[in-house]
Amino acid sequence: MSEDDELPEYAERVLEVAERIPPGRVMTYGDVAEWLGEGGPRQVGRVMALYGGAVPWWRVVRADGVLLPGSELRALAHYREEGTPLREAGRAAEGHVPRLAMARARWDGRDPESVTPHT
Repeated sequence: MSEDDELPEYAERVLEVAERIPPGRVMTYGDVAEWLGEGGPRQVGRVMALYGGAVPWWRVVRADGVLLPGSELRALAHYREEGTPLREAGRAAEGHVPRLAMARARWDGRDPESVTPHT
């Protein structure tokens, strides 16, 4: 994307939410869509795939806690650096890559520092 290209409004809003997720916490694609009151998990995933490289993309995740395929090790480095809760993988897990501990890592967007959702 060049500097002259304008970011679609929905994409801008998704990226703003991603930037507000605190270190060590995550939101699912569906959480972001619900927080915005618009779109759904697939739309949020598409925005993150196309435009998410400039924001903390590793904080917008799948609901099952599986790390982003193809970016597992990069994401894992960020999670470990930020202290994001993880569930260690068992020996049977492919590649022994941990998952996110969603019950502890998930952020609801209601922390005092968060802004009110767009309506």
